[in-house]
Amino acid sequence: MSVTIKDIAKAAGVSITTVSRALNGYSDVNEETRRKIFQIAEAMGYSPNMAARSLIVKRTKTLGLLISGITRTSVKDSIAFEILCGTNDRAGELNYDLVLFNTDTQKQKMKSYKSLCLERGVDGVIIMGIRLDDPYLEEVVNSNIPCVLIDIPLTGEGVSSVNSDSVNGARIAVDYLIKCGHRHIGMINGHAQAFVSKGRLEGYRKALDEHGIPFREQYVEDGGFTESGGAEAAVRLLSRNPDITALFCASDLMAIGAIQAIRNMGKSVPEDISVVGYDNIGMSEYLTPPLTTVKQDHYRMGYQATQMLIDMLEGRNVHPQVIIPAELVMRGSVRAIG
Repeated sequence: MSVTIKDIAKAAGVSITTVSRALNGYSDVNEETRRKIFQIAEAMGYSPNMAARSLIVKRTKTLGLLISGITRTSVKDSIAFEILCGTNDRAGELNYDLVLFNTDTQKQKMKSYKSLCLERGVDGVIIMGIRLDDPYLEEVVNSNIPCVLIDIPLTGEGVSSVNSDSVNGARIAVDYLIKCGHRHIGMINGHAQAFVSKGRLEGYRKALDEHGIPFREQYVEDGGFTESGGAEAAVRLLSRNPDITALFCASDLMAIGAIQAIRNMGKSVPEDISVVGYDNIGMSEYLTPPLTTVKQDHYRMGYQATQMLIDMLEGRNVHPQVIIPAELVMRGSVRAIG
């Protein structure tokens, strides 16, 4: 038969209530008594009934990581995996379980965000990949389920966010190109429904403005954060604007596509066109030439988001928004020109 808290109480010479409160972390139990109870529980091989405990304390010590639109093609950029690693590590360190669930537009039509969370029995959720037009977005912000958003700078009651500094990340990338002598710099952005796209476009414009270079609408194309989209955008930009000498891409995947398109057009990187990416995904340093890019610490973002969510669940003060700095990694895909 399994050991119960009644057995532990008898062995420790205390009440069942004292054992229960000690095992559940209540602060009104004497530290010496708590230590004794834990030692006895371990010696007797006690294993708590987590389902029963969750009914009592209204918590399961389970966190959700909701990622929208995971596909086989998204594996290449490794961003979701790095965030998952940071999330999983911090959750494990603080004795929380983690449940990963993916959603897409079709699932969202059938099941609300709140229903999804209740069905999985999570205390709170970390969310990444939601678009501006995502039907879950308003529901997330107005829900009573605590959540931390990654790269979605919204806050509210029970809602905080961890964001990379997209504005400054883009600014330092374009500033570097300008200091290398480039004045005609195209931009391949993601799409209009991404928060990071807005930030990276703002940073691009800011760098141009700081150097007195006019912003040209015709120098900006969207590539949808995909390799093929980056290739198509590069062809459109370079065909219509032969004076462009450099491309700033809002993701490394789009930069990879752009480099391939440049080669297909009979040009070379960086001899004819310099290219800067964004994200510093694992494969970026192994390209030919290695890709100059903006590094984001995705592991840290996942780790920080988990800490914030657990602080929220355990009643500690949580800053509504944390910004993770970005840095430029200079490699071989940029050439200085006169």
